[in-house]
Amino acid sequence: MTQTTDFGFRQVPREEKASMVREVFDSVAPKYDVMNDLMSLGMHRAWKHAFVAAIGAGPRDTLLDLAAGTGDVAFLAKKRGAGRVILADINAAMLNVGQNRALQKGLASGLSFVCCDAEKIPLPAASVEKVSMAFGLRNCTDKDAVLREGFRVLRPGGRMHVLEFSRLEIDALRPLYDAWSFKALPAIGAKIAQDAESYQYLAESIRMFPDQPTLAAMFEAAGFERVGYRNLSGGIVAIHTGWKL
Repeated sequence: MTQTTDFGFRQVPREEKASMVREVFDSVAPKYDVMNDLMSLGMHRAWKHAFVAAIGAGPRDTLLDLAAGTGDVAFLAKKRGAGRVILADINAAMLNVGQNRALQKGLASGLSFVCCDAEKIPLPAASVEKVSMAFGLRNCTDKDAVLREGFRVLRPGGRMHVLEFSRLEIDALRPLYDAWSFKALPAIGAKIAQDAESYQYLAESIRMFPDQPTLAAMFEAAGFERVGYRNLSGGIVAIHTGWKL
């Protein structure tokens, strides 16, 4: 029987999810940064600043940024002193936007771009000091494989950091949060990006993603130690961290 996996609230053949996600991000790439500001009311910038501070990549570190998209995390890491940053994303359209932004910002030095699946990273084992992934893990078909690959490419003493939407812990805000996610976001997507369906999927994918304790257990199953997480904005997002010791 054909194995299935979630694509938002729908179940789809497992082998089709990656191409379906790629189509979503092909569609949203040109307006991705504008839509991030609108969808999060600008909060994604504060979340990413907190995330990059937690990563703490220094001048001797190589940071592999998975699901790098248009480059926000990579650019912040470079500005904070990261030595080398590898931007990896399965979606070429998103990486093209990131490359253009890097040139415009004068940040091309020390950056490299790789179009690849995070489940099969084309890097040797024990080759980087830091791995990061912001708002990308929930779109992957095999999330456990991504965590195992992150563990594989890290050098001993390295850390993997994941910033992802999580479970809101303030019950009183859930009706408002649901209304924003399932009514406002698709409407904004239709108006700004002429694509309501992709933003409906993105809202649904957030609800289908594992909660904080479940993702922490997945880190441990992949081999990470000293696993922990920190909630931001009441659990709307969380920073997860695991060490390779």
